Amino acid sequence: MIDFHVHSTASDGTVPPEELAERGRDFTAMALTDHDNCDGCARFLAACERLGVTGRRLAGIELNVEPGAGNGEFHMLGLGIDPAASCLADFLEEIRAGRNERNAKMLAKLNGLGIPIAAEEVGKYANGKIVARPHFARVIVEKGFAESVADAFARYVGVGAPAYVTRYRPAQARAIDVIHRAGGVAVMAHPRYWTSDPDTLKAGLAHLKDLGLDGVEAEYQANAPEETILHLRTAYALGLAVTAGSDFHGANKPAITLGMAVADEEAFLAPFWDALAAVRR
Repeated sequence: MIDFHVHSTASDGTVPPEELAERGRDFTAMALTDHDNCDGCARFLAACERLGVTGRRLAGIELNVEPGAGNGEFHMLGLGIDPAASCLADFLEEIRAGRNERNAKMLAKLNGLGIPIAAEEVGKYANGKIVARPHFARVIVEKGFAESVADAFARYVGVGAPAYVTRYRPAQARAIDVIHRAGGVAVMAHPRYWTSDPDTLKAGLAHLKDLGLDGVEAEYQANAPEETILHLRTAYALGLAVTAGSDFHGANKPAITLGMAVADEEAFLAPFWDALAAVRR
């Protein structure tokens, strides 16, 4: 089992980094990839060391990047980064400022819809870390305005819903550059949300490779089988590394389980390890 896309309580997951280390202790490889921060990485890696984990463990991050005209959402994983890199810290401060502005606007919209929510109520679910839409959703459920987190997204904070607000997204080339300067590999997360058109996917990934993109999260838990086949074939055709990720969030996405099974893990991950070694030279 491997998993290169996992969220903890440092962003919008519900499982602490230490517990994630325990749950995945027998995985061949695993990365913690919280949204817009690396605050849980040191705890995750320290817990893996205490547990005597023998598989490869990486510090990571997930960034919401400018998708380009006509495309859906583009999330980029930075895998194998140095969480203490100064270039990354400066970059994340800029992104957090954009998040805070977006959150204030969403709060105002919810209040305008007759849902009385205070910033402090949302913040308690974030444990002092990154405040994200799942935290808003949990307060909405708590106050009886939705039956579940999924229902709160559909009715209020999901894309296109009345309280949804877009936020700042860094340029693709800049995100890739920062990940590389922080010692990590840049991987497109869940391409299914970016485009479902095979020709657009191939042309887009070719352009991104020219910008420095290293890989594609071709094996993704929410993929349909045909999507996984498309993503693998496209990545291999372009000479991009591939990864596998669950996008685990704990109770915030209860249908998603931790860990991904892939055939021949060593062969599957070999191009990724080569890409990481090249970045670190």
